[in-house]
Parts: sequence; C-alpha cells; structure tokens
Amino acid sequence: MRLSCLQENLSKCLGIVGRAVATRSTLPVTNNVLLATEDSRLKLSATNLEIAISCWLGSMVEQEGAITVPARLLSEFVNSLPSEKIELALADHTLELKCARFEARISGIDAEDFPAIPKISGDVSYQIKPEDLRLAINQVVFATASEDTRPVLTGVSAEFEEDTLTLAAADGFRLAVHKAPLMSAAKGKVEVIIPGRALSELNRLLADQKEPVEIAVGQNKSQVLFRMRDVELVSQLIQGTFPNYRQLIPASYSTRAVISTVDFLRATKSASIFARDGSGIVRLQVSPDDGGRVSVSARSEQVGDNTGEIDAKVEGDAAKIAFNGKYLTDVLGVIHEGEMALETTTPSSPGVIRPMGADNYIHIIMPMFVQW
Repeated sequence: MRLSCLQENLSKCLGIVGRAVATRSTLPVTNNVLLATEDSRLKLSATNLEIAISCWLGSMVEQEGAITVPARLLSEFVNSLPSEKIELALADHTLELKCARFEARISGIDAEDFPAIPKISGDVSYQIKPEDLRLAINQVVFATASEDTRPVLTGVSAEFEEDTLTLAAADGFRLAVHKAPLMSAAKGKVEVIIPGRALSELNRLLADQKEPVEIAVGQNKSQVLFRMRDVELVSQLIQGTFPNYRQLIPASYSTRAVISTVDFLRATKSASIFARDGSGIVRLQVSPDDGGRVSVSARSEQVGDNTGEIDAKVEGDAAKIAFNGKYLTDVLGVIHEGEMALETTTPSSPGVIRPMGADNYIHIIMPMFVQW
C-alpha cells in the first residue's frame, strides 16, 4: 500500500471511526483501525463487534493494500501533525507515515484478521432527511434503559410503515414516541429494535450531514445499515419483542395545562436542586384559578424546600402529581416548540407531555407516590 492524503481529512476520518473502536476486548484486533484502499480512496473501519463505522476519504493511491494498526496511537500521532500532506506506505506489517519533517513507523496486524463488517445491500431500504432523523433520535434515545436486565429496553423500537418511521423508547418509568417522515413510502411493515448506543453514535455523525440518509435492514433482521455521504454505520439489532407501548398511552385526561416550555424547564431545574436530597421528587400543582398556573416545588428534610410558579392555560380541574425531576428535565430539554401541554388524570396515573403545534411526539412519565 502506498498513498497520500491531507492530514486534516485523515484526522477527521479517524475521529469518526474511533467511536466504534473497542475499549475492552479479548480480541486485540478490535482495538485497531483498518486502513484499506478502495476505488481510489482510503477506507478506514473500526468495530467493537456490536457497531462498525467506516469512513472514506479522497487519496492519491499509488499501490493497493490494507493493514490494521492501533487506533488510539494512529489518531494521536496524526492529530499532532501539521496540516499538510501525509504519505502512507506499507512495508511487511509496518505502516510508515511521513508528513512535513515528521515520520513514524507503526506495527500492525494483518487486515485478514480484522472482523468482517456485514455487507447489507439489496435488502429493504428507506431514505430520510438527516434533520428529521436527528430530531427523532434526540427525542427518544434518552428514554432507553441503561441496565441490561431487559435487553429490549436498552434499544429503540423502529417501525417502518408507509411514509413514516416511528421510533419508541421506554425504560419502565417513561416512554417517548416520535414519528418522522420518510422520503418514500415503505413497502409493507418492518419492525426492528436498534441499540440505543448505536443511535447515539449515529446522532453524532448526522451533525455534518446534508444529504438524505439511507437506512437498510438486513433480510434476516440481524443488522441495520445507515449510509451517509462518505460514512457508513452498521449495527447489530436486538432480538426480542418490544412491549406494546401504545396501550400505555392514556386515551383521555381530566386536567390539561399549556405551559411555556422554557419557563417550565427553568422551574423544574430550580426544583431539582432541592430534589437531589429528596429522592429526586418534583411536585406539580395545577390550578385553574387566577387565569391558570402551575406550581413546581421540591423539598428535602436535610436541605430545605423551594417553590416556583408559572402561568398556564388550564382546562379541567385542579390537579396534583409528582415526577422524577430528571425525567422532566430530560424531556423538556428536547422540546423545541415554545409551548407544551401537560395532561394528567390522577396523582397515580401517568402524565402525558406533548409539544404544542407538533403532533409527531408524545412523552409519558410514570408518577411518584408522595404524601401531599
């Protein structure tokens, strides 16, 4: 292998694939990054056996070849170089790098020992705008479970039907559902469970994307591919059945308060400071009196208490309900609309949060029991 490329392009590509490098593995080669020439470009790949990320960059290829080298070492060295042309050459199992007046030799492992990255082509595929996919991921992925006691809850349910992609995540205490438009109608209905970590990594990659993202699901539903310009992410899918979350969404409410999203988030953050020493409980009292208002409070036996009031348009009766403060700030932080609606039935029934002016997102939070 012999080629040359720009330092800034190689550094950027290493930063992209580096997110998939294994940190703890019994397979040493997964700590490496694969460098291979492909179609007159340099392809970089990394995998932790759950997700794999590949990135292509323009290069002047003189001789074909492939090698794997320690990802962290290569990335740190390339980042330390000046923004000039880098020459890469392979001699036996050693990668030689030259840039300006710097040079290095890095011992590698044969490319044939690198785990094969699944090729997903000719399978069921869809296209979606990157901004639509990014919003959908942002509004659901934080609600996945962090523990593996129920593996399906560590993933996000992805349902492709007609011209809509529905993402849903739940951890047993909250549920987030977002519907995003597809650029073309799906054939039939496909449901898979994508690991939350894979979507979080994808979300970072989407920040620089302007062109449509292709999503391809393997025929045996064991892998999913996200293809962007010059970047691909392949992830294993979680096998199992996602809970029937639709039956958890309340069909009605007795109290509805329309509140400024920014004001509600500020009041919740203030209450959460005191809630840290009080089991994280934030109490909400909704009143239709005096034009409508919501009181947000928290108290701790050791620290003290606080109360904040915000104006609201209230329909129905006065209501009291308590939530985990973190769950409230999580969802309020991903709502971009100026106002949101809080719907409640009883202090022991789930609360529903919906952004005003958007019918593609709903969030359910289980209440906490408190003595009022």
